[in-house]
Amino acid sequence: MELLNAVLTWFMEKRFRQIEHFRKYPHETQRDVFRQLIEEARPTEWGKKYGYADIDSPETYRERVPISTYEQLSPWIERVLRGEQNVLWPSRIRWFSKSSGTTNARSKFIPVSDESLEECHYKGGKDLLSMYVHNRPDTKLFSGKGLTIGGSLQNNDLAEGTRIGDVSAIIMHNLPIWAQMIRTPSIETALMSDWEPKIERMARETIGENVTSFSGVPTWTIVLIERILELTGKRNILEVWPNLELFAHGAVSFTPYRQLFADLIPSSQMHYMEIYNASEGFFGIQDDLSLPDQLLLLLDYGVYYEFIPTEELGREHPRTLSLDEVELHKNYALVISTNAGLWRYLIGDTVRFTSLSPYRIRISGRTKNFINAFGEEVIVENAEQAIAEACRQTDAVMADFTAAPVYLGTSNRGGHEWIIEFEKEPTDLAQFTHLLDDHLRQINSDYDAKRSHDLALVAPVVHAVPPGTFYNWMKRRGKLGGQHKVPRLFNSRQYVDEIKEMLQEA
Repeated sequence: MELLNAVLTWFMEKRFRQIEHFRKYPHETQRDVFRQLIEEARPTEWGKKYGYADIDSPETYRERVPISTYEQLSPWIERVLRGEQNVLWPSRIRWFSKSSGTTNARSKFIPVSDESLEECHYKGGKDLLSMYVHNRPDTKLFSGKGLTIGGSLQNNDLAEGTRIGDVSAIIMHNLPIWAQMIRTPSIETALMSDWEPKIERMARETIGENVTSFSGVPTWTIVLIERILELTGKRNILEVWPNLELFAHGAVSFTPYRQLFADLIPSSQMHYMEIYNASEGFFGIQDDLSLPDQLLLLLDYGVYYEFIPTEELGREHPRTLSLDEVELHKNYALVISTNAGLWRYLIGDTVRFTSLSPYRIRISGRTKNFINAFGEEVIVENAEQAIAEACRQTDAVMADFTAAPVYLGTSNRGGHEWIIEFEKEPTDLAQFTHLLDDHLRQINSDYDAKRSHDLALVAPVVHAVPPGTFYNWMKRRGKLGGQHKVPRLFNSRQYVDEIKEMLQEA
């Protein structure tokens, strides 16, 4: 394994020189991606409908091709799901990523082309390792195995020879032999669909392995680690995997989980790298270990980016910006065009640029996951920062949370209601609530204005719920494991009321 570690480390450093190229020439790289996408899609039905044959600039592209949500693009995707080809992309589509997000309560099925699999998703995994090796040239990462917590696959009944599943499962199923050799658990276990027996088998299979890295959604990774500690009777995971050095995490902000992982993995040699990978593509990697929550935007991945200032959202024809037009510290909704046939697709995430040279972003929230019932405009990033600060000041450790507005009624004022599951509860929940409210007021001027003198919002209400509450709620919703994640904020009371009702039934 030492020889393999040396060979792979050399290979990863070689790729870093290519990463440096798009860091140095970002606009030229994006123009090349744009031209290639338009040229390849000209013979498709979509390309013919929108006249790709004579689109010669991003400006013409913006004028001619509409921005699409999943609802608007779904009739085209439905045709591909049923086996039609050359609809959105010229090469044969054999895979569909079932997104954990929902649109009007239905799953999203995202086409995954061979090109996007190879030039985006796989490249993201390799570049993650390249950037880590560049940061840690003395790494022994490849002397052991990487543990990935993924999803599952199933046949697509609408079209023979095609399959549907979490993007992580699609990637694992198609990994080359050399990559399968350095990962764990077995592919049969990794692709199991039943989450609870899957966790059990993963725990038992990996206990005896030399795991040096793992990746996944923090929530479900904690479930696996805690089960392994139960089986072994160990105090922390380093007693099981002493050579563990890297956790690559994504899907949710790591900020509220940082202390919990520090307790589970008490080592100054443990490193954390955030990634921005989704069903639609691999978009960002933390390229500097000293800059948490800041992700290098990946520009040579077959993805062309546009950005909508969030104040433009909701307009019939929102203004979009290209990469060379964005500004620091402003919120933008992300629009992508990809080598799997997603055209000017509003992915649903919002980002802020923390650097323009190179282009680094921070994921700030979702276009539909926020609370704005009274003009307070609280986004996910605000909520996660406030909870993390309240936990820090009260020595608490958060496991999961969600929040919703309390709407004005004849007998109550407007406000926010939070449901928080703690790994370690604050000794004084009232103090925690005050700190949460106070920090939100410091970082969000709209919230502060509405809270002033209880003008439009009264102080928030926080419920500390028993351990396992969110796990049981997600299980009840059929959303265990894979890339499923607890929705943080919602303008509707649906999720908060469901959890409260479940607790009353117990």
